[in-house]
Amino acid sequence: MALETITTVTGKGVYVPGSDIDTDRIIPARFMKCVTFDGLGEYLFYDVRHHEDGSLKAHPLNDPKHAGATILISGVNFGCGSSREHAPQALNKAGFKAVIAQSFAEIFFGNCGTLGMPCVAATAEDIEKLGTAVRENPDLEITIDVEKNRVFYGDENFTVHLPDSARDAFLSARWDPIGELLEGESEIEATAGALPYMAR
Repeated sequence: MALETITTVTGKGVYVPGSDIDTDRIIPARFMKCVTFDGLGEYLFYDVRHHEDGSLKAHPLNDPKHAGATILISGVNFGCGSSREHAPQALNKAGFKAVIAQSFAEIFFGNCGTLGMPCVAATAEDIEKLGTAVRENPDLEITIDVEKNRVFYGDENFTVHLPDSARDAFLSARWDPIGELLEGESEIEATAGALPYMAR
């Protein structure tokens, strides 16, 4: 099945403020025992969302007003720490389609890209302004325009940064190398069949 081009991402947002939010906070290591990534969304930000007895803490992701949010908004160096692929997978399985933050850890950024989740960088001022707007109106519609490198909400918009390589991959539907490889299965088999040392 062909990959889709990703030109825009639109949805409700939730602001999770903070700097250096690492992958262990996004998905604690003890929940990484799964064979597949299914179900990881349940444990997203688990330790900062739950008390030891399992009851809920006050956290933006526990606020019913932000139920159904698909765009996460945060601060500097989001996704730092270990390179665990489970962190972007947990975000994805929890329903998030994109992240807006001041900056991102490189490996986390790349892992999000292969899931078709754009991570766009904005200034602290624009992040704070958007976060305030989302807190005041949780149903606010946010659109990330990948092609124009801009975020739109209400009557406001601002510029975001997305590296050209990632931007081009989203716009040309070439954001998942494994997906591309699987799409070329027939060509791979033809090439392998033409190699004398592959003859049976």
